Amino acid sequence: MAASAIEIRSIDRVPASERHGRPRDQFTLWFGANAQITAIVDGALAVVFGADAFWAIIGLLVGNLLGGTVMALHSAQGPKLGLPQMISSRAQFGVLGAVIPLVFVILMYVGFAATGTVLSGEAINLIIGTDNRSIGILIFGAATAVLAILGYRYIHALGRVATVLGLLGFAYLTVSIFTRYDVSHAVFVKPFELSTFLVAISVAAGWQLTFGPYVADYSRYLPQQTSERRTFWCTFAGSTIGAQCAMTIGALAGGLSAAGLGGNFLANQVGYMGNLAGGGLLAFAVYVMIVTGKLTVNCLNAYGSFMCSVTISTAFTRRSSVRPSARVFAVLAVIAVSVVVALVASSDFLNLFKNFILLLLMVFTPWSVINLIDYYKISGDRIDVPALYNPAGRYGRWNKVALTSYAVGILVQIPFLSQSLYTGPITKLLGGTDISWIVGIAVTAAIYYPWAKATHRPVPADAVGRDAVELDASDPTGEERAPLA
Repeated sequence: MAASAIEIRSIDRVPASERHGRPRDQFTLWFGANAQITAIVDGALAVVFGADAFWAIIGLLVGNLLGGTVMALHSAQGPKLGLPQMISSRAQFGVLGAVIPLVFVILMYVGFAATGTVLSGEAINLIIGTDNRSIGILIFGAATAVLAILGYRYIHALGRVATVLGLLGFAYLTVSIFTRYDVSHAVFVKPFELSTFLVAISVAAGWQLTFGPYVADYSRYLPQQTSERRTFWCTFAGSTIGAQCAMTIGALAGGLSAAGLGGNFLANQVGYMGNLAGGGLLAFAVYVMIVTGKLTVNCLNAYGSFMCSVTISTAFTRRSSVRPSARVFAVLAVIAVSVVVALVASSDFLNLFKNFILLLLMVFTPWSVINLIDYYKISGDRIDVPALYNPAGRYGRWNKVALTSYAVGILVQIPFLSQSLYTGPITKLLGGTDISWIVGIAVTAAIYYPWAKATHRPVPADAVGRDAVELDASDPTGEERAPLA
């Protein structure tokens, strides 16, 4: 595939002849995807909803390290398998069973795309000098569509640009905060509280875990012999450093805003960043950085929506690849929905976003536990690739072990939830401390690991890595399916 070619792969396995790149490419992609305005807002949430800025920063760091570890473990699967993340999860959930978590994934894409479009639209409006919020939103939506349709190479290139701009922009903003404001008014103004500290951890961990369902989509093009360790560390470093830089600025901005310095962050997140920069050309540069960083992750969301929608449809059609027009349709559909949501978004943006992040943490934690336990403790990279596209094959339509563990892992968290719409009875006894995701991890692992290990059927060596989808003898339709290569 030529360097300038539009991506032709979809949910099929990437053959050895098309593998390319280096693990360090994962660093720039994921730094660029994290060093952006929504992560700044995410960091401010911990302060806006009760934590002292200092303890919020520490909690965010813990959450990023924990969630980033899980996220990078998913990424390390990519070179060995050469498969999209949610296609490989059919090995745990079954070909049709994998559709269930995919529904939540698509909702996540739309939610993050919509929130990112709101913030980036504001930055574009400030760049071009208009008060019509629809203009910025539509421009950003169009730019996302073009790049997501072009695919993998162009998204990586954008990530490299966003990394450079993010490093420069965040370094300047940090210096500006400490030289223009008395930061002592933002930190150590409240005592340590376990409940708000855990909220900060949860917000950051949830942020990282939301990348899990598609992180391997961007490492699957690496050569198969690529070190899992290097893939892990490059992804981990890019994602956690980028997110922590952005969230730290957000926590400080939230603390300064609460102290009445720099403006009102709650009322105008993007404009507040411009004020921190000092206005004028410096603010202009920060707005460009905001748009570039947000465009990177929005492309990931749009691209991921295509992968997920195709994964759902092919679970029923038994195809292993789709026409390029499917990418265009899926990308345009999710962007259209996200743009509409952005145009009618509620003014209570921060509160809605906080609860959205924590809800995603509840549904993605059990999925990550199941996927990682199966790959690293049970099956490894011994996957019968053709069976991933055949509901009548080795992995079947539904895997009761994974699906039962997943359902219990979600339900057991409900009594421990702490959200505006619902607070669990056990959370009340804990003084409002939300430990639902910790409970979800422990219970899911305790159920899934022994059950899956006891029922596991090893894949024969001659079934691993085949590049053609074979027609199963039990298939009554006799439908021909596209080859993987």
